[in-house]
Amino acid sequence: MRYPASEKLEIIRMVEQSHLPAKRTLDQLGVARRTFYRWYDRYLEGGPEALEDRPSAPSRVWNRISDDIQNQIVEMALDQSELSPRELAVRFTDEKCYFVSEAAVYRLLKAHDLITSPAYVVIKAADHFHTKTTRPNEMWQTDFTYCAPRPGWSGVRMTGMQRRKEELNECLVLCCEGA
Repeated sequence: MRYPASEKLEIIRMVEQSHLPAKRTLDQLGVARRTFYRWYDRYLEGGPEALEDRPSAPSRVWNRISDDIQNQIVEMALDQSELSPRELAVRFTDEKCYFVSEAAVYRLLKAHDLITSPAYVVIKAADHFHTKTTRPNEMWQTDFTYCAPRPGWSGVRMTGMQRRKEELNECLVLCCEGA
């Protein structure tokens, strides 16, 4: 249980003024001796103000990139905008003798809105393969979800290799015959 500074001070005064030994008084109050003596040492060194709760988080994270280094990375990215985050991280490490990872550079550039989206090439699906096959073993890799029905054959819905090998071979043969 966390105690506010005022209750810590009150517990210290109760123990100091008690005619019982400190161990027995603390047992009655339900406060561990180690905790009490930590409070008491702080009280003796800094007075009642030292009993205030201190933040448990460290003031500086050990692997955080300083603002100065971040500014240098952003400046280099603006000067050499053709470099990818990986290339920028390598160049920065080489030139400045300060290691930064590709991921750190990417996050920093993304935070400053300096990451450009890749140019997407839209490829439209064709009705048939541009390289015709005559036998099933000529199909190097096929990932389809539906073989269109051919005359005298009903379509088989499949994904990858989830169906038996015979069904896949039958589908490939029928696709080759129809093409």
